[in-house]
Amino acid sequence: MRQLLLYCRAGFEKECAAEIQHKAALNNTGGFCKLQNNSGFVIFEAYDSDSLAAFYRDYPFEQFIFIRQWSLLQAGLLDLPPADRIAPVLEALLSAELTGCGELRVEYPDTNDGKTLSTLARKLTVPLRQALRQAGVLTQKEQKRAAVLHLFLLSGQQGYVGVSYPENNSPLENGIMRLKFPAEAPSRSTLKLEEAFLQFIPKREWDTRLSGGLHAVDLGACPGGWTYQLVKRSMMVTAIDNGPMAESLMQTGQVQHLMVDGFKFEPQRKNNYWLVCDMIEQPQRVAERIADWLINGWCQETIFNLKLPMKKRYETLCDILQQFEQRLTAASIKYRLQAKHLYHDREEVTVHVQNLVRRF
Repeated sequence: MRQLLLYCRAGFEKECAAEIQHKAALNNTGGFCKLQNNSGFVIFEAYDSDSLAAFYRDYPFEQFIFIRQWSLLQAGLLDLPPADRIAPVLEALLSAELTGCGELRVEYPDTNDGKTLSTLARKLTVPLRQALRQAGVLTQKEQKRAAVLHLFLLSGQQGYVGVSYPENNSPLENGIMRLKFPAEAPSRSTLKLEEAFLQFIPKREWDTRLSGGLHAVDLGACPGGWTYQLVKRSMMVTAIDNGPMAESLMQTGQVQHLMVDGFKFEPQRKNNYWLVCDMIEQPQRVAERIADWLINGWCQETIFNLKLPMKKRYETLCDILQQFEQRLTAASIKYRLQAKHLYHDREEVTVHVQNLVRRF
C-alpha cells in the first residue's frame, strides 16, 4: 500500500495535510492528501510505495506538530457488516500477508460522531483479538516491541486497518492523552501544562527537571492554572500578570505575584529554571519575548503557547518557529525544541525549548 492514515483534531485536517506533505517532500516522498473538514483524520497517498516505506520508517514521529498518530494502511476502506465485522478485517490482513503484530487497538476519530463508536470499539476488541491470534496476525501474548495493529472505525460499518511501530508512533490510544481536571486548580488551562510536561519531559528526568525547590516564572499567570502545576511540584513561582491570582495559590507561600506587563518584566533573580507562558497575544510577539529570555540566560527551560491565526496556521507557525530558531542559533545557544498541538490545546500550539548548556 502507498497510503498513510493520520489522526488529528477535528477542524485541523488542512494543517495535518500541509504538515505531512511538507515533511514527506523534504524526505523525497511525493504524494497528495484526501480529507474532509471536521473528520479528525487525513489519508496521505504517496506516488511511490518504496519512498513512503522509507519515510515512514525513518522520519521521527515526535517531530510532528498536528499529527496525533499515523499508521501504514494495509488495505483500502473496508466494509464491516454488523452481522460479521471480523471476517473482512481478517481477510484483508491475510491478503496483505501481515503476521506477528504484538498489539491491537480499535480506534475512532476524535469527533462527536466518532465518540459514539467507543462502545463498539470496546466490544469488538476482544473477539477480534482472539480471531487475529488464531490466524497468526497477532502474537499469542501482547508484545510491546512488535508492530501495533490499528482498526480505525469510521462508522459501525466502515473502517481502515493499518500498522504502526512502537519505536516511532504515539503510545496512546487514538493518540490522545486524557487527564483528570484537579478540582483545586483555578482553571482548566492547567491541563495544558500538565500534558506538556508528560509530552516533553521524560519521566526518568522529572527528579531533576521538575523537582521541588526549582524557581519558575509564569508570564500571564492569572488566575493561576499553569502556576498550579508548578506549585504542585513544590517549585517557587513568580507569577506575572496584572490580573488577580487564585487565593489558594497565594496561601501556599510559594507564589510571588507581581502586577507587571509580561512583555516588559525582566527578572532580578538569576536562578529561574523554568519560564512558562500562556498569554493571549500575537504568536510572533510571544515567540520573540521567549527568545529574549533564552538569549539573556533568564531561564533554562521554557514551555509556551503560540495562539494560531485563522488562516494558513501551519505555514505561519513554521515561519515563526524558523525565525525563533534563527535567533537562538545566532546567539550560539545549543537547544532542543519540540512543538505539539496537544489534546488540551485548542487554537494554539505548545512549544518546549531546553537550553542544553546546563546553568542551574
